[in-house]
Amino acid sequence: MATTFSSSAQLSRRGALAGGALLLAGGLFATPRQAYAQAAPAAPSGPYTLPPLPYAPNANEPHIDAATMELHHGKHHAAYVTNLNTALKDHSQLAALPLEELLTKLAEAPESVRTALRNNGGGHANHAMFWQIMGGKDSTPSGELAEAITRDLGGLDKMKSDFNTAGGRVFGSGWVFVTVARDGKLALTSRPNQDTPLMEGTKVLFGNDVWEHAYYLKYQNRRPEYLAAWWNVVDWAKVGERYTAAKAGTLKV
Repeated sequence: MATTFSSSAQLSRRGALAGGALLLAGGLFATPRQAYAQAAPAAPSGPYTLPPLPYAPNANEPHIDAATMELHHGKHHAAYVTNLNTALKDHSQLAALPLEELLTKLAEAPESVRTALRNNGGGHANHAMFWQIMGGKDSTPSGELAEAITRDLGGLDKMKSDFNTAGGRVFGSGWVFVTVARDGKLALTSRPNQDTPLMEGTKVLFGNDVWEHAYYLKYQNRRPEYLAAWWNVVDWAKVGERYTAAKAGTLKV
């Protein structure tokens, strides 16, 4: 016996087919367009916001892939900002402080939020610096910055070698930094987790993130390879601007 359909069933079937065609054409199964920078998840109202990437996520390829940049900025850094604002929502006096000042006053923060402020405030400061000093192509230090690197760190090649060694020695997650004093003197140091020299009132000239989320998609467990490749994307003009600001007393994070 032939099966018959009511007119309402036929209309429902046509609607389902039309809806599926729309999904295939431009919705659920369409290839997503590449965005300039991934939007961060909404953060609770607070004093801190996620700074946009100053370049496209693929600007540092092939040395740092676009997928890593998008996840690192749009997920990891965004989470630090969200968690920092959450920790500060009932502490208006702390929330009113500039980030670099907040990090020097961690000992004065209530114990209930101190660890959250340390981890997420440090993470926000470190990453805000990190995005600024990348995006370069085949640049080298010049002027007073180049002179300071030679004077205090033995020259560019020695600085890179010592920096990479220090980064490779960080156990677990952390950062390696070059710090800068008000008189322009440079020094090399490293910190665990999201700690930063800003917590001791010392300014950061530049630094590299050696958390696995910074490199694992491309380099897996090969941290030394990542450290060596990272120099190809340092924007030395931006680092030079930070050096000038540090000597002028205007460098923040």
